[in-house]
Amino acid sequence: MDVLFAGLVEALRLLTTGDEDTWAITALTLRVSLTATAVALLLGLPIGVGIALGRFPGRRILLAGANTGMGFPPVVVGLFVTVLLWRSGPLGGLGLLYTPTAMVVAQAGIATPIVVALVAVAVQQIDPEFRIQMQGLGASRLQSLLALFAEARLPLLAAAMAAFGAVVSEVGAAQMVGGNLVGETRVLTTAVVLATSRGQFALAIAFGLILLMIAFAVNLTLTLLQQRRTADR
Repeated sequence: MDVLFAGLVEALRLLTTGDEDTWAITALTLRVSLTATAVALLLGLPIGVGIALGRFPGRRILLAGANTGMGFPPVVVGLFVTVLLWRSGPLGGLGLLYTPTAMVVAQAGIATPIVVALVAVAVQQIDPEFRIQMQGLGASRLQSLLALFAEARLPLLAAAMAAFGAVVSEVGAAQMVGGNLVGETRVLTTAVVLATSRGQFALAIAFGLILLMIAFAVNLTLTLLQQRRTADR
């Protein structure tokens, strides 16, 4: 209990004293995680809708792959991205390894299957008559798609929360492709691992508490938006 209390005190001290390193690590955590979530949504939304509405060979295999990807080990994704971005790898010339961009790529790779699977399930739950009604009203393809998203907005918000939760708490891939470089690629999860390995438990708990506060704040925002949508219906 003494260690936990010391961690709480340390977290408050780091936040209230404006500790530069802590704020930099927190800012990078938010930037990488939110960017990766946005990329996952941009990629996963159309793919998930395509799988849900499409009728083509291999559709069920793609859906099964997305469902499998929901439980894919992050370190395997990190390994794959590392090999791609390694100096002798196919994308090594871009010089992206051990940069925040590489971390975004890895985390987006973790979150995209989650978005695809959840979006596909959400869209499949919508009554097929809804699309027929939209077509009967003369809606264009884009208008029909936007109406579909509006109808499935609650589970889509849940998909966004799941994607963000997966990336903000991830450590293996972030450390592999980012290198945990101080002032460059160190985020809260990798900072926790480093502090723990050094026996700095109060500092590790402080970073962990800050990470929990960030995750709670983002998910609270999305939950309030989701519940407001529910109340408006």
